[in-house]
Formats: sequence, C-alpha cells, structure tokens
Amino acid sequence: MESAPHVKFPNPFPCASPSPSPRRPHPPEPKATRSTCRGLRAVCGVSGRRAVSGMALLGAANLLAVPMAAQAAMLEPDVIRYRKLDSGVKLEDVVDGEGPVAREGDLVQFNYVCRRANGYFVHSTVNQFSGESKPVTLRLDVQEMIRGLKDVIIGMKAGGKRRALIPPEVGYIEESLQPVPEEVRPS
Repeated sequence: MESAPHVKFPNPFPCASPSPSPRRPHPPEPKATRSTCRGLRAVCGVSGRRAVSGMALLGAANLLAVPMAAQAAMLEPDVIRYRKLDSGVKLEDVVDGEGPVAREGDLVQFNYVCRRANGYFVHSTVNQFSGESKPVTLRLDVQEMIRGLKDVIIGMKAGGKRRALIPPEVGYIEESLQPVPEEVRPS
C-alpha cells in the first residue's frame, strides 16, 4: 500500500504559532504580568511590547490618513503665538480689549502678574482668592516705568490682556523704575 505524499498546508492564521521561535526563546515573564500577557503570546505569539508598538504605528497611520489642512486646524489651538518686539520682549495677545489704544506718554491703569522665567510666582496686583485688585497707575514713559512693560502696554486697548516675556535688559535696570511689588520695597 502506497501512502500519499505529505503535503504541508500554509497556516491560515499567520499569527498563531504553536511555539516560540527556536532561534530566540522568550525570557521568563515576571509572575505579576504572566497572566495578563499570556493571552497575547498564546494567541498571536506577540509580546505586549510589540503589540503596543503596533498600536502606535496604527495611530501614526491615522494621522497620515487625515488631510494636511485638517491636521493644521486640529493643532492650531495648542500653539502659542508670540510676537517678538525690537526690544527683545516676546508677547501674546490673550484678550484684545475695546476702545482707544494706549500710546507713549498716556497715563494708564493696569493689573499685572509677575513671574520669573522658571514660572516662580513673584507678585500679582489681583488677589487670586478674593478677586480683589489693586491696579497700578503709571505714565507710559521710560523714565518712570520699566521699558519692557512699557513696550507691552503700548498698543493695548482697555480691557485687553497680554502675556509677555520681558528680558532682563529691558526690565529692572534701575532701582527707581516702577512698578515695584510691595514685597520688594525696602522698609
């Protein structure tokens, strides 16, 4: 009796392999993760790390499928749009405000929050708990006010709000310049 030649059919489930690769055996898994990772490895022969990287690749493919104009529209709100002035001050308009713009020489009243470059809080004219404000009133000129703050306020409208980064060269270069926080004033 003659037997039929042995024919090996291709695996219809390519990720289902009966055993790990003989070239590189899998290291033993920690006991805490063995029960959760065993399912992926038993069904697909894929480690958890490889499965997660595959999911990340799918996420990247989704980004590529979205038209570029739609991507720009999605990312736009997260971008902070600073303008850099000639003095080195970087500023962002948060709220435009209404009415006439402030010009050099005008007497202005304003509130401010002062922080260091690393985010450390220094002073605020608005109490963060009660909302009570103690605005500062100054003339917009270089003799009375720090130049960087003057550059930020010029062009603002009443009710406007700006976020600014003022470099030291246009900050408190003289002790007489205003505004000086109450906590800093000598007694």
